[in-house]
Amino acid sequence: MSSLLTNSTAMTALQTLRSVSSQLATTQTRISTGQRVSTASDNAAYWSIATSMRADNAALSAVSDSLGLSAATVDTEYTALTSVVGDSTGGLTKLQSLLVEAKTAGIDRTKIQADVTQIQQQMQGTASAATFNGVNWLSTTTATPTTVDLVSSYSRVGGTPTTGAITLTVANYSLYTSSQGGILDKVSGGASVNTIDISTLTDSAADQTTLDGYISQVTAAINSVASAAANLGAVKNRISTNTDFVKSLMDSVDRGIGQLVDADMNQESTRLSALQVQQQLGVQALSIANSSSQSILSLFR
Repeated sequence: MSSLLTNSTAMTALQTLRSVSSQLATTQTRISTGQRVSTASDNAAYWSIATSMRADNAALSAVSDSLGLSAATVDTEYTALTSVVGDSTGGLTKLQSLLVEAKTAGIDRTKIQADVTQIQQQMQGTASAATFNGVNWLSTTTATPTTVDLVSSYSRVGGTPTTGAITLTVANYSLYTSSQGGILDKVSGGASVNTIDISTLTDSAADQTTLDGYISQVTAAINSVASAAANLGAVKNRISTNTDFVKSLMDSVDRGIGQLVDADMNQESTRLSALQVQQQLGVQALSIANSSSQSILSLFR
């Protein structure tokens, strides 16, 4: 039946065209944003999960930055400790050899003391210079914290975030302290490594015993400083491993977010071409449906 009031064919064509236009708009949005879920209205659950994961990744990025700062600090202190341990040309190792040499009968210990003094000053200068970003664990004051936490990880289970840290005891690395309780300024046997003076010693048995005490004291200091350096070396390796892991974890989270919200551009481009053709056909069908009513006019001529 032909009706001037109701053109069911045109109505059907119009509904189809509206549906195609809506799908086309959605596809164009996905192509322009690169995401199939860009707002909560697209998929509330996936959008919420992706938003939380992006927040987690921002926290992991902060952990990565913190690890970089921690690595630089630890490396500064480690470098200074290895310099203090020294070798045959300086540091505690050279100091020990000079004290052993001072046990030689008839040797001029005043000249040896000149070298000892230079080494003592050099070690103290090294400790004072081991500062990064205002942090120094080798030459400490009363304002220096007793422990430090190096942020190393971040995780979230449900709604509960957890931040991991590497805790270090500063006293294990202190060479000099304001209270003279460090490895090199702690007094033992009447002197500290930092104040050893052999210029007045002679070949007497008592003075030789004093020299033996100094040698033992320096040997113990070498062991303590070497142990501290080894500990920081292990911390360096741990920070490096954590840094690599955090970066890999961030990449993994990014991939996970992509799986949830990213659009398949190959699929969307194919859909776009198909919808554009359907839209053109819908317009043509609507035009045909509208023109069919024009034929009714011929019945009244």
